[in-house]
Amino acid sequence: MAPLQFAVYWRLALIFFFMAFLFFLDLFAVSRATSSCNNVPGELPAASRTFGEVSSSAHTQNWTTWEVREVNGSLLQVLLPQQDEITGGNDTERENGTVCMDSEVMSYSQTIYMTGLLLGSLFGGALSDRYGKRAVLLVCVCVNAVTAVLPAVLPHALLFLTLRCLAGVSCCCINICSFSLGVEWSLPRYRIWPPALLSFSFSLGMMALAPLAYLTHTWTQLHLALAVPQILCLPLYYSIPESPHWLLLKRRAETLEGYRRHSPEDKRFLDLLLDTEAKDLQEVHLETHTLETGTPDSETHTLETGTPDSETHTLKADTQTWEEHTLSHCGHMRSPTILLRLVILSYIGLASALTYYGICMNVGRFGVDVFLAQFFSGLSEAPCLLVPFLLARWGRRPISMLSLFLSGSFCLLSLLASRFYAVPGLVMTLALVGKLCMQTTVFVSVLYGIELFPTLIRSVWAWCVCVTGWAVS
Repeated sequence: MAPLQFAVYWRLALIFFFMAFLFFLDLFAVSRATSSCNNVPGELPAASRTFGEVSSSAHTQNWTTWEVREVNGSLLQVLLPQQDEITGGNDTERENGTVCMDSEVMSYSQTIYMTGLLLGSLFGGALSDRYGKRAVLLVCVCVNAVTAVLPAVLPHALLFLTLRCLAGVSCCCINICSFSLGVEWSLPRYRIWPPALLSFSFSLGMMALAPLAYLTHTWTQLHLALAVPQILCLPLYYSIPESPHWLLLKRRAETLEGYRRHSPEDKRFLDLLLDTEAKDLQEVHLETHTLETGTPDSETHTLETGTPDSETHTLKADTQTWEEHTLSHCGHMRSPTILLRLVILSYIGLASALTYYGICMNVGRFGVDVFLAQFFSGLSEAPCLLVPFLLARWGRRPISMLSLFLSGSFCLLSLLASRFYAVPGLVMTLALVGKLCMQTTVFVSVLYGIELFPTLIRSVWAWCVCVTGWAVS
């Protein structure tokens, strides 16, 4: 593995590790604010730890991460102090440092975050294509760090919701740019591994979130514990290299040549990678010429490796060919085969989002301690690192069909177990196995999108799948 390629992989893995903190922050942040408001600084209320049913005789409160539950027909409200000039009357900070915020406003935090993901999916791919994956990625990781630390110093419910929306937008853009960078810094036969590595890093972040949330006692401590590591790691991301494919498309031959001079291993790797890109350019040119004239074009462009001048000249010639035929090549979107693939993968994205987020955001409702449930929720996704071995042996389509079937079966069994058996551990286990199977489906869908769609319309596929999934969620 070349040094620059290794740098891309481990830095993207670190970004995904921290991104899991913001994805599932609402599982603990809203309940932490509620417990602080009710003078329980040490830990979440017992009812909130399991999100189970509450006895009407006890008259205790049962808070979920996004709603205020109704007990005995009356809506339990947090007893808010008098209006405060600093917080605008909705939120206050008590003398012991705990934060009390309007629970009715806070109940929308998860919805606002999913709205941010939807907004990010609308323009994230276009921004990365225009300004580069690296630039958009650097901006978004900085936004993530800011949205994580600001609630600790400015505990206001409306500000928190605004920051959650920004976090959703940035996380979606990070998702798009990271997968693109990982794949485009890999040779075709190894492109199956970056999605597996990033998914595994995300599962590690989900597991790490549980003990961090358990060890923090207040709203401020929770956000600082999640934000400080992200801020400390920001300088590491500056050395992430840009996508060779994007540099080739934008005729940044000087930057590419700088990457080649980084080390002998990088030179050999980029020569192989750029040879592959040049062949793709040739195929695009031949396909477009055939569509326009009905006869194949005899001219081809080859990527020479003799001198930097010849490389620069050839890169510019190939890129010019690519840009001249972009509009006509996008005519592939009218192909019935492409449209059918797009519809099928969009439907799979919808089903995947409903299952994955429906389970992840409700892990505390299985009757198990919410911290343990979150840890095992992340642990259940760790085996996705083995999926590339399964795909190499049995192929994409059988694994995708089997994972969809198993996911639906285990979710149905979990529903039946919760209805007829009072065993929370069994219900949670069945649901998490179904989530693992759905994660496998998502993994295969990403590979299908990379391999079955032409490069120039791949962002259209990503946009349709993301919008369909997150809009419904």
